[in-house]
Amino acid sequence: MKKSFQRVIATLNLFQGKQSLTIFLLAAIFALSACDDSSSAGDDDNNVILSGDSREESSDSRSNDKDEAISSSGKSTDPAEATDKSSDSKDSPSSAGTSTKSSASKEPDSSGSEGVEGSSASVPGGGSDASVYDADKNILKDLRDGQVYKITTIDIPSKNYSEVWMAENLNYETENSWCYGDDPANCAKYGRLYTWAAAVGRDEDECGIYHACNLGEGDIRGACPKGWHLPSQSEWEALIVAVDGSITEYTSSNAAGTKLKSATGWTAYSGITNEDAFGFSALPAGTRYYPIGNYGYKGYGTYFWSSTEEIISYPAYRHAYLMGLDYGNDYAGKYDNDKVYGHSVRCIKDSE
Repeated sequence: MKKSFQRVIATLNLFQGKQSLTIFLLAAIFALSACDDSSSAGDDDNNVILSGDSREESSDSRSNDKDEAISSSGKSTDPAEATDKSSDSKDSPSSAGTSTKSSASKEPDSSGSEGVEGSSASVPGGGSDASVYDADKNILKDLRDGQVYKITTIDIPSKNYSEVWMAENLNYETENSWCYGDDPANCAKYGRLYTWAAAVGRDEDECGIYHACNLGEGDIRGACPKGWHLPSQSEWEALIVAVDGSITEYTSSNAAGTKLKSATGWTAYSGITNEDAFGFSALPAGTRYYPIGNYGYKGYGTYFWSSTEEIISYPAYRHAYLMGLDYGNDYAGKYDNDKVYGHSVRCIKDSE
């Protein structure tokens, strides 16, 4: 607009003196017409920029710290402080959303095994969509990529509980899964970090943050090996009740956290002694944050996706439930989180 008025002033100067008033008026009308066109185009450009900034600001405000990003139904420890203390801030990737293939896969076990589950159908990469579970050696071989996982049977008769769990995090590469800090060594130790859609084996366009995902009833295999599935929220709650030993239904006032966490690998905290009483061996794998794809919390905490989507949540930001462990807490927590965060996956064996 300022430039357009300058054109008018220039026109006035041009027609000072004995120039025709009619010509002056025509020139002034031409300048004002250019002013309107320029202003209209400028307004359209600003609308596009503001729309994009508004979305980004909304997303950033949801990921300022884990206390805002993760909603808890029980107690909580300030996770932002833990993230700030972590020396892994240098691991933030230079570009977000890049899937990194782990080169640190575990060597397949070549010894005899029993209980082959699945079929010989091919999967991407040339593997077979089957798994081999050796109950005597407590190992599971995923024939899709040849990786071998430790297994633990948690059998608590007094709680009428007996389930077979992976004792390590899943490290099967899918789209929208990452190694912490984009470092393959972290995949080998902690497994991969998955969006919820990747964890349940669906596309982001179908089950991502902006989409309600109707998975139906029954076990959801998702990214897990054949014969195994992603635990539902009720299965996580049942595990917490069983290993706690003193409660009959889920409550945030439980002592299951120290019994599920690995005895080593966690940042020390006064009054917390991790027992790993049932061989679950949960490690502090950390989290991949949304929307910029930075990483944090390794050494301080871990979160495991469930197959259960939260029905009541922000319409634009669909959530899913997860189980969380924190270095400063003795309990195992129930949380919900935006489905585009990157969290760990533990698989549980299908019922016979």
